[in-house]
Amino acid sequence: MDKIADNMTTEELRAELARLKDNLCDIEDMHSFTFQKTSLHIGAEKAQNMQAEFEDECREYNEKIAEIERILKARGAP
Repeated sequence: MDKIADNMTTEELRAELARLKDNLCDIEDMHSFTFQKTSLHIGAEKAQNMQAEFEDECREYNEKIAEIERILKARGAP
């Protein structure tokens, strides 16, 4: 993503940052709903796999968010 982000304008980076944060919130909300607010019955192994996938996906989003924030800060963008 470094090369792609480096070629983006500050406004494009801000829009991408907002999109990534929104997507991360959606994933967290869906995960919370699935595991806390439903009476979904799944096996322990499937639950562990779903949790691992959730954590991986969140980590990827957080890394991309941090990278864009770093680029914006380096550019002096508020």
